[in-house]
This record gives sequence, structure tokens and C-alpha cells, in this order.
Amino acid sequence: MIRGNLTVLVVDDQPVIVAGLQMMLDVQDDITVVGTAADGEAAVMLAAERRPDVVLMDIRMPGMGGIEAARRIVSAGTARAVLMITTFDDEQYLRESVKAGATGFLMKNAGPDLLATAVRSAYRGDALIDPAMTRGLLERTMGKAVDNDLLRHYSERLESLSVREREILSAMARGLSNLEIARSLYVAEATVKTHIASVFAKTGSRSRVQAAMFGYESGFIRPHWADDDNPVT
Repeated sequence: MIRGNLTVLVVDDQPVIVAGLQMMLDVQDDITVVGTAADGEAAVMLAAERRPDVVLMDIRMPGMGGIEAARRIVSAGTARAVLMITTFDDEQYLRESVKAGATGFLMKNAGPDLLATAVRSAYRGDALIDPAMTRGLLERTMGKAVDNDLLRHYSERLESLSVREREILSAMARGLSNLEIARSLYVAEATVKTHIASVFAKTGSRSRVQAAMFGYESGFIRPHWADDDNPVT
């Protein structure tokens, strides 16, 4: 019996992982797992049959992997969103997942609260990247030298952002959803979406992850684990 109105397909080749994810999701009043699959090929077929709202997709599986399965599901439009899960903190996986059309990326040890939040965010069309993954990427990025031309490029793009757009960029870098940003800034969610589109255009970003990376690389935002979490203005 379907209790909730947000349906999820769980895909992983490890039965214990599938059972754990299903248990964490089924306790949510608004989420129901409508099927499970052990590989990408089965996921593609089951998504076409069940038409879930969100597919929770493992990346590394025997046969067809999660990234290719995500690409096919997104292309076919048989799910509203695909949310990738993995045990590997790998930048290449994240980039390939984004290219495949995935709307989020989680580590398997994310925990029930973040898992449920990510599923709901994916359903709403908001991207969510596991904070543990984001930190690793940023630590590697911040360790790289930046030349003067790139600094000038960052400076010019930062100057083009309005005060409100800078607030939006900072909020996105903290992993807030559109609804959470709207509540924190006391504006309508539609207004937030408009500002996000403008931030993407002005920073040359195609996703929240790219926008967040721009914020850190440019020096506009410093992570809390780097002694200061206040944006540089």
C-alpha cells in the first residue's frame, strides 16, 4: 500500500545497502519505495514500468553502471529526478553524474535525515551535493595555484553580482535548497529561482556545484573549516 505521494526506486547491487536505504526512506510519511533493482539495466526497465519520482542510483555496479543508467532514464523521462549514491569521494564521478543529468550526489553514509532531504530536494528540482563530497572537492581545488588572469576573471564576474545575488551564491554554497534560501531571506521561492538563474549566467555556471566552486575559488566564500565562514565582500 502506498502511503506517501513521493515515490522512489532504489538501485544498488548490495542487498544490505538496498535494505538499509529502503528502511530509512519508508519511515518517512511522504516517501514510498516502489521498487528496487540490482544493476543499471534492471533500473532502466523498472523505471519505465513504475515511473518513480526519484531514482536513488548507485554508481558502481556489475554490467551497466549507474551513470549510464541515469543517462538513459533522464533521456527517456521515466523519472522526475535521479539522485546518485556512492561510497567513493571521487570528483570524476560527480562530474560524470552531472553530465548524465543527475540532480544530486550523496555518499552512502549520509544518514537518514540528509537522505530524505536529498530525495525531497531532487523531487522539487533542487540539486543537493553531499557536504562531505563538496568539502573534499573544495580542499583539492583550494590547494591549486591561481594565476593573475584567472583572478581578474573572478573579480570581474564577482563585481557583476548584485548584493542579493551574492547572498544567494553564499546560501547555495552552504547547500541550502531554494525553499530554505527563500525562508532565510524572506522572499518568494520564485524570486530565489530567478536570482539563481542570474547567478549562473553571471558566473558562467551550469549547476549549483559549479556556482559554489566559483564562490570558493574566487575567494568570495571561505568554508567554516578554513577559519572563517563569512563571505568576502
